[in-house]
Amino acid sequence: MPPGKGQMVPLPPPRAPPPAPKGAQGPPGSKKRSRRHQRYLERRALLEHRGLLRPPRGLPETPLSCGKVPRSPNGTAKSPNGTAKSPNGPAKSLNGPARSPNGTAEDATGTDTPTGVPPLHPTKYVAIDCEMVGTGPRGRQSELARCSVVGYHGDVIYDKYVRPQLPVVDYRTRWSGVTKGHLRNAIPFRAAQAEILKILKDKIVVGHAIHNDFQALKYFHPKDRTRDTSRIPLLNQKAGLPLRASASLKSLAKHLLHKKIQVGCRGHSSVEDAQTAMELYRLVEVQWETELARSQPARPPSPPADPSTDSDQYLDDQYWPTDLTAGSP
Repeated sequence: MPPGKGQMVPLPPPRAPPPAPKGAQGPPGSKKRSRRHQRYLERRALLEHRGLLRPPRGLPETPLSCGKVPRSPNGTAKSPNGTAKSPNGPAKSLNGPARSPNGTAEDATGTDTPTGVPPLHPTKYVAIDCEMVGTGPRGRQSELARCSVVGYHGDVIYDKYVRPQLPVVDYRTRWSGVTKGHLRNAIPFRAAQAEILKILKDKIVVGHAIHNDFQALKYFHPKDRTRDTSRIPLLNQKAGLPLRASASLKSLAKHLLHKKIQVGCRGHSSVEDAQTAMELYRLVEVQWETELARSQPARPPSPPADPSTDSDQYLDDQYWPTDLTAGSP
């Protein structure tokens, strides 16, 4: 029966207040405690992720805070996989260069370089060329008369005429370019040998038919640090020559560098030949070093030199094979 006039109408029960939305501000004290707790969780998650703190027993690892990335002291953001994101560029790995899917490492310029290739250190590379004259019976014995050493970019490091230990019978000027006047004030062989070996120590030495140069120096360089451009099929392949042929330096320079060397009747220039050998090496450097890195075990670094010992004593005749010192005075 509808209420009549003057009859009291019962009021509806009061409604419960709606739940506070997520993230709504509470009392000032609770807001401060919430921020402090949030920072605590972020620090704990970071320490657990780095392995510096173990999660509580029976509980999973604390997840990193959503939307927040730990930052390094310099202000760059670090992602969980160890890469640093710069605001001005792409992510850079903290553990080494980024690698493309084909197994190559990308350098700063964006180019791919094969993996396993040691980093390039131009100061560790030199090229050498020696010119010999004839001594002994009928001038058949070859002795050092000039030696040139150049750097990675062709700069001349050493270039001196050397006085042989035996009287010169044949100057071989047509090929060596050495004359009697060149040797008049030349440096003695032992002094030149000591200077040159000091330059070659711990270096990667490039040369063409370099065994002849080492023989003239009465020296043996480690095989894994020797690069002979006369024994590399890569150069022959580029020049269109038979792979196993021993191509001359003049031929390789003509086909690959498009320049003429060893022309005229004045003989060879050891500086020019050394520079040409280095240019040829640089043409196939990356591919050559990659193949060598795959085929040869890594060489341990040389121990530091002991200043208390003098290595010059090993240049005495008693430390050399008898066949090399038989013709010495």
